[in-house]
Amino acid sequence: MIDSDGFRPNVGIILCNDVRQLFLGRRIGQDAWQFPQGGIKCDETPEQAMYRELREEVGLRCDQVSIIGATRNWLRYRLPERYIRRHREPLCIGQKQIWFLLRAQCGEDAFRLDHCEFPEFEEWRWVKYWQPIREVIYFKRNVYTRALEELAPLLYPEGVPGRVLSGYLRQSRR
Repeated sequence: MIDSDGFRPNVGIILCNDVRQLFLGRRIGQDAWQFPQGGIKCDETPEQAMYRELREEVGLRCDQVSIIGATRNWLRYRLPERYIRRHREPLCIGQKQIWFLLRAQCGEDAFRLDHCEFPEFEEWRWVKYWQPIREVIYFKRNVYTRALEELAPLLYPEGVPGRVLSGYLRQSRR
């Protein structure tokens, strides 16, 4: 399902633990780290898609997490030219995402990266709040920054921790 502007509707999942660290997964066969994410099917709401993707990619059920919040609007990113599949119709030039901030309410033993037939991740780890911006592929850095900035006050009501980004956002504009 691609919208009239060429963006695929998608959800992004920022999963935290009790000490406000974030889940970051390494994609199978790659040195690429990212948050869980996935497309929204035509018969799903963003929340339903988020729970489905959470189950498929991380192995967690809806009763093992709590929703802290979600972005107010779609956050978009464009794919670099080399990633656009010109032979497919309709043409997809990027993704528009609703981002959810979740808190895990279960032990790490509940995390199952092999829960679906085609797993997304082969390993995962907890990281500090701003670290994913430095580790995600360059063309997603800006959308990660916007999602983390918007949702940070929900996780840090006493004040958002500082971050050092020197150069990382400039790299995302290659």
